[in-house]
Amino acid sequence: MSTLNYPDDLRYTTDHEWVREQGDGVVRIGITAYAQDALGDVVYVSLPSVGDTLAVGDSVGEVESTKSVSDIYAPVAGEVTAVNEALDATPELLNSDSYGEGWMYEVRVEDAAALEGLLDSGAYQAQLD
Repeated sequence: MSTLNYPDDLRYTTDHEWVREQGDGVVRIGITAYAQDALGDVVYVSLPSVGDTLAVGDSVGEVESTKSVSDIYAPVAGEVTAVNEALDATPELLNSDSYGEGWMYEVRVEDAAALEGLLDSGAYQAQLD
């Protein structure tokens, strides 16, 4: 089995999402290696729409795999500024490159301090055990 990785430059949620600061108050969000591994082969992804306003914990979409359907929750509050259109045609990017080409959506964060409340790599891995 391949070792799952959790980059140190990201923040994580207990719902197995990652958050990467893009600058100018925008963050990019995706699912972790653990999540994509647990899901199995991803076959469909539904994402929020650009312009949507999210509150922390909102269900903003779902990931469907050959095994299950899982909700995607907003880890931060703010406005959706971009979605990864590539996932429409190739949802398996979540499996093959969950931290890169498999990103899901971007949000202009309402409160930058909210990022401090997310887990760092070590804390995220600790709660997986």
